[in-house]
Amino acid sequence: MHEHAYGPSETGSVVLDLGGDTGALIIHTGPDLHGREIEISRDDARRVHSAVRERRVRDGSLHTAVYPGLPAGSYTVWWDDSTPAGKVSVHGGAIAEFNWPSSGFRVAG
Repeated sequence: MHEHAYGPSETGSVVLDLGGDTGALIIHTGPDLHGREIEISRDDARRVHSAVRERRVRDGSLHTAVYPGLPAGSYTVWWDDSTPAGKVSVHGGAIAEFNWPSSGFRVAG
């Protein structure tokens, strides 16, 4: 995973293309992950990533990674290069949300 130093994103600065078979995903994290890139993938194993950024909203700020314009389907959210953090379903015309596991997350096995 990579990390970057991005400034905050202001209200209205993210555009989501929703409709038909296209949805979006928002991963909610804590501020400790600011700048970290989180990867997701569908069944074909091709991964895409987005950086966690501070998003300033009317009532304060959130830390999220946003994935706009995703084809509908089931996605794996990756904790690291080889460990899944969970699964999420993206539906056309909708925004799916995923809460990043706490730092105490452990994979069963």
